[in-house]
Amino acid sequence: MKSMRLFVDTHDVANNTFPAGLTAEQFEGFFAQYQDACQAEGVVLLNVDVGLEAGRAFCLNLAPDAESIRRAHDRVGLPFDSITEVKSASPGTLFFRPNAA
Repeated sequence: MKSMRLFVDTHDVANNTFPAGLTAEQFEGFFAQYQDACQAEGVVLLNVDVGLEAGRAFCLNLAPDAESIRRAHDRVGLPFDSITEVKSASPGTLFFRPNAA
């Protein structure tokens, strides 16, 4: 199994990377298609935070590389603003230091 890394990709209606006027029902259908595309490309979709009214979405994925995420987006015709490799910094991660200022 390939080593997996954490990525965030972003979408914004202002940049034509999020469909304008998308309803919750439309998003649900599209989300299912994107999950299938992710599986086909070896991407694990962990979470999508979406603001339908604002026309924005932030997707958290595990993938071997950013190119796998690009291919999953291409499969469903979804443009994106950026794909960024990230590290998690929260109380539940190795990067949390209780005394950090």
